[in-house]
Amino acid sequence: MSAQNVGSRAAHSALRLHMVTWNVGTAEPPADVRSLLQLDSQPATDLFVIGLQEVNATPVRYISDLISEDSWSHLLMDTLAPMGYIKVTSVRMQGLLLILFAKQVHLPFIRDIQSTYTRTGLFGYWGNKGGVSVRFSFYGHMLCFLNCHLAAHMNYALQRMDEFEYILDTQDFDMYNTPQVLDHKVVFWFGDLNFRIADHGMHFLRSSINNGRFNLLWDRDQLTMMKKKEPILQEFEEGPLCFKPTYKFDRFSETYDTRTQRTWFGFIGKKRKPAWTDRILWRIKPKAIETEDENMSTTSSTDDDEYPIKVTQDMYTCDVSYGVSDHKPVIATFNLEMRKKVETPLVTLTVKGHWSADEDATFTYTILENFESSTWDWIGLYKIGFKSASDYSAFTWVKDDEVAANGEVVTVQMSKNELPLLAGDYVLGYYSTNMQTLLAFSPTFQILESQQAVMERLVPENINGHEK
Repeated sequence: MSAQNVGSRAAHSALRLHMVTWNVGTAEPPADVRSLLQLDSQPATDLFVIGLQEVNATPVRYISDLISEDSWSHLLMDTLAPMGYIKVTSVRMQGLLLILFAKQVHLPFIRDIQSTYTRTGLFGYWGNKGGVSVRFSFYGHMLCFLNCHLAAHMNYALQRMDEFEYILDTQDFDMYNTPQVLDHKVVFWFGDLNFRIADHGMHFLRSSINNGRFNLLWDRDQLTMMKKKEPILQEFEEGPLCFKPTYKFDRFSETYDTRTQRTWFGFIGKKRKPAWTDRILWRIKPKAIETEDENMSTTSSTDDDEYPIKVTQDMYTCDVSYGVSDHKPVIATFNLEMRKKVETPLVTLTVKGHWSADEDATFTYTILENFESSTWDWIGLYKIGFKSASDYSAFTWVKDDEVAANGEVVTVQMSKNELPLLAGDYVLGYYSTNMQTLLAFSPTFQILESQQAVMERLVPENINGHEK
C-alpha cells in the first residue's frame, strides 16, 4: 500500500522497516520471538522498531529494570544480536517500552537520537497510560516513532483523542528543525490505542470474524469513524484491517474472551467484545504551503523535491500464535524508499598491525566532518555479534586534552591488559556522548590468541599441526 510518492529525480535506496506493537499484559516473554520478527524473510530487515505496553512495572520490578535491562529487552537483544542487529536506543515509561534495532552498517547514519515520554493515566502520576517516542535522523531524513497506550473501554473514544492530541502538544525535542512530533518527515504512531468496535453485538462480531468478513466491521471501528471528523487523524494512513481483532483473547489460546468477569463488588461483568485495539499508522509531513510573504516561506517543498521519501506498507497483520497476553501482537513491514542526504561517516577508524593480548595495540581515528564531539567520547572494542553500544570488551577515551580537529589523524593505544586473551573477530566503534550513538566502525579485524591463553591452557597448543 503506497503512502505517498514525492517525486524521484535521483537513484533511491530501499530500506526495510519491521514494526511490532504488543500489549504484553505484564507477562514474561515467550521462549522464542523469531516468527514475530520474521527473521527468515527476504530481503533482510534494516530497522526493527518494537513497541510494548504493560511490561511488568510494579515498583520493585521497575526499579530493578532501571539497573539492568528488562526481560523483554534481553530476549530481543539475544535474538537479534547473532543476526547482526544492534540495539540503538530505547525509552521506558513504566509499562511502555520502545526499542530500536538496526544493522551495524546503518548505525553511523542514525544520528541526533532523542527520546521523551508523556504520562496521561492516573492523572499523569504513575504513567500506566501515555506515550513514549524516539526521534532520529536516518541518512538525513527526520523520523519519529511514537508508542502509545491510550484510555481503555468502549465509551472513551473522545478521551483517547484528547490524550493523543495532548501527547502531540507536550512532547518536545531539543532540535531546531523538528521540535515536535509532527515536524518530522515521517511519523509512525502505534501501540495499544484502545479503539473499539461500536454498536455491533457480540454474536455479529464473532460471526463476522469467524467467517473472515472483517470488512463488515470496519465502518464501526472507532478509529476509522474518528478519522472522518478529526483533521489530525486524516493526515495518518493505515493499511486495511484484514486480520483478526487482536483483543481480547483467553491466554494461551486463539479463542476470544470466555472467562466470567467479576467486578469489584462481586457482580458478573460482561465479556469483552473483540476489537482492533492494537494499531500501526504513519504520516508523511505535508508539503509546505507557498505564501506570498517571503518571510513565511520555508524550504520544505524544495527539500521534499530534492530528497523525496516514499513509504510503502508490505504487510499488516497479527500473529495469533503468541498467547502469553490477552492481546495478540501486530506486525507491519514497510519499504522506505529514499534518496540519502548523508552517505559519509563523521569519523574513520583504522586498526594498525596485528592485535593480541601479548602487546599493546594501536589504532587511529580521524574526524571527517564537524559534529558535537567531546572529550567524553570513547572508542569501544566490540566482538562481532555484540548487542549494544555498552556491550564492549574494552574501551579507551578519545584524545583527552582537547577535541580533535577535522582531518587530524589521532593515534591511540589500547593496553594489552584490556585485550581479550582468545581469538575472535572484532570491530572498533566510536561512541559520541552528545549524540548518544556509535558514529563509526573500523573494518572487521581478528584478534589473535595470546601466548598467555596458551600458557593458561585456555586453548589447546598446536605443535606441528597436532594439538598438544
